[in-house]
Amino acid sequence: MDRAGTSDAHSAPRARLRAVVFDFDGVILESAEIKTDAFCELFAHLGPTQVAQVREHHLANLGISRFVKFEWIYQNILEKPLAETERLELGDRFSAIALRKVLECPFVPGAEDALAALAGRIPMFVASGTPQGELDRVVDARELRGYFAEVWGSPREKANILADIASRHGLGMREILFVGDGSSDARAAAEAGTHFLARSTPPMAEHWSRSGERCVDDLTRLAELVDAW
Repeated sequence: MDRAGTSDAHSAPRARLRAVVFDFDGVILESAEIKTDAFCELFAHLGPTQVAQVREHHLANLGISRFVKFEWIYQNILEKPLAETERLELGDRFSAIALRKVLECPFVPGAEDALAALAGRIPMFVASGTPQGELDRVVDARELRGYFAEVWGSPREKANILADIASRHGLGMREILFVGDGSSDARAAAEAGTHFLARSTPPMAEHWSRSGERCVDDLTRLAELVDAW
């Protein structure tokens, strides 16, 4: 699937793209489902009904920091405050569940070729909801650091990362393409004023179909799309 959505159907001329910013899980690596499984495992003791709520909330907020989701789960499902010590323990347990699998998971189809094709032609960045330290470990372990000018994770918010990249690198917001796989990524692009391209996965396919966003199933044509944007 590759279609132009209504959000870009304006008469104003488009600026040439001068930078591409990627979300990471589900965009570079096929790791989005790993994070879903990690949430379900982490809260499996709550029972199937509550785990289904946890899963639904996670999928509705792809790209949002896990710590923000922990707060929501405690407030809305457990109906009790989340102590700082427990918050940190949940983060450590989540990382232990997810990190090994993320290090071993495959690339999104076309991602490696797209990065190689765009390298040296256009600056590339990462703006992820994964905690910074964990993201750095994965990027280095998968030998991806050389592709990116900068790699940013949480607690920084994606819209702020996009604006900061534009400011420091002398870029117009409409000269940046943000590639993400979650509705929070689309909101961040809209808030910052950048272009957006959705990588569609089965859990989000219906959402993207309704949204009117431009979307692709994988990154096999990304370099071509960037050139033609």
